[in-house]
Amino acid sequence: MIYLHIPFCKQKCSYCNFHFSTSLNFKEEMIAAIKKEISLRKNELENKNLKSLYFGGGTPSILKVDELKSIIDEVSKYFAFDQNIEITLEANPDDLDKNFLKELSQTAINRLSIGTQSFFDEDLKMMNRVHNSGEAESSIKRAQDFGFENISIDLIYGSPTSNFEIWKENLNKTIELEVPHVSSYALTVEPKTTLNKWISQGKINAPKEAEQNKEFYYMIDFLKDHGFEHYEISNFGKPGFHSKHNSAYWKYQEYLGIGPSAHSYNGRNERSWNVANNKLYINFLNENKLAKETEILSEKDQFNEMLMIGLRTIWGVDLPSLNQKFNEEILNHFQKEIQHKIEDGILIIENNHLKIPEKHWFLADGIASDLFLV
Repeated sequence: MIYLHIPFCKQKCSYCNFHFSTSLNFKEEMIAAIKKEISLRKNELENKNLKSLYFGGGTPSILKVDELKSIIDEVSKYFAFDQNIEITLEANPDDLDKNFLKELSQTAINRLSIGTQSFFDEDLKMMNRVHNSGEAESSIKRAQDFGFENISIDLIYGSPTSNFEIWKENLNKTIELEVPHVSSYALTVEPKTTLNKWISQGKINAPKEAEQNKEFYYMIDFLKDHGFEHYEISNFGKPGFHSKHNSAYWKYQEYLGIGPSAHSYNGRNERSWNVANNKLYINFLNENKLAKETEILSEKDQFNEMLMIGLRTIWGVDLPSLNQKFNEEILNHFQKEIQHKIEDGILIIENNHLKIPEKHWFLADGIASDLFLV
């Protein structure tokens, strides 16, 4: 699969520092550099039959449709598209007007990931979002009117401007809009962000873990009752609407990341990442050079990543694969570490897969880290 990291953003959210210029010259130079990188890295994927193409990163929906299409055409020069390929565009609600959606519906893009965050204005103001609650709802309806059925929305829970009743209303609205996929995350406070500054100044309360825990488990039961499958800690999809792209990450498959800051993985032991600096990225590609760094993952790194990723999912960690991949010393450590957690019911083994029972998923990262090699 290919992930296209498109570094265009027209806003700076209160919970991140991601912001890039959208000037005309910069856009043209960046698109040309991205196309150049695609051509230079055309032989890196062993599987040339793409099942997923994903436009993410900043705000790729502020590109013109013909610009998006030209990048898709560039990818198609070097890779075959699977008959059922999933081509996703991340989009802000306020970018999805009628003209844009009409043109977009005539391209190969068949999935939208809409950064809704909330259907309440107070939440959106706190997160410094450009759109309002009305646009959040209307953008989904417009997309459906233009034939986009495969829609995912992002929802944030545990916001200090929200409460349990508001969270329930957000979920009710999701069902009312017949959205088939939800990615939902607890609000986290990152250093050097506006949100962190507001909290330190006492202008807003810090998120409370107990409330986030309550909202998380309510969401699980609610969405399951409405036909969703909880297939990864933060992701819920109706049958047939699981994200092919994200599922490839969680199943430890190879992927190619194109664009500034984009990461790639060869499916075995090599990971690479592009430079984050936009000017440096463009300058390298102008000289037909790749602006990336590469690392070879140690057995320890591979082992820890397999546990961290696998234990976040409904599939768990494939034990036969684990046993085949790692040496006896690592496997002895593994068996020793999991034994008491199995006895305590924190871990279970089903069909040769190690899993965390769903009731413990809120603590999954901590459970996995307890098993890491250090």
